[in-house]
Amino acid sequence: MDNPLGITSLNHFSIVCRSVEKSVDFYQNFLGFIPIRRPGSIDFDGAWLFNYGIGIHLLQSEDPDKMPPISEINPKNNHLSFQCENMANVEKRLEGMNMEYVKGRVEEGGIAVDQIFFHDPDGLTIEICDCDNLPMVPLKIEPSSTLIPTVIDSKI
Repeated sequence: MDNPLGITSLNHFSIVCRSVEKSVDFYQNFLGFIPIRRPGSIDFDGAWLFNYGIGIHLLQSEDPDKMPPISEINPKNNHLSFQCENMANVEKRLEGMNMEYVKGRVEEGGIAVDQIFFHDPDGLTIEICDCDNLPMVPLKIEPSSTLIPTVIDSKI
């Protein structure tokens, strides 16, 4: 497969927070991320965390009252997904913290993947799954295909 940008991995994702402190507590104490030093030239409130080869950059909202309301948990919304070793432990921990969650299951060819969805303090949906159970099967890419979609209906 072609890699025109030379991308090697996901570096980090950023999350705008109502409260950086509450989000640090959640990502550190529930998901196991470790706070790391931010460069001194960054002149706005936030925090950086790292673990599992992934960085999380938390950005303090300039106006937390204007952030979108937290909706109900919906697995079809944008979400971050983390692989885990033991789904029962995740569910037990969520229950122990009285956190609301939604369970899901994907089945393909006799293989089942269990999923648990919940929110971070700002309403971002987090998924924990045992997705490694499902094999990655590459799709055939036709040589004439393009990564840039072509608009065929001007009403879109």
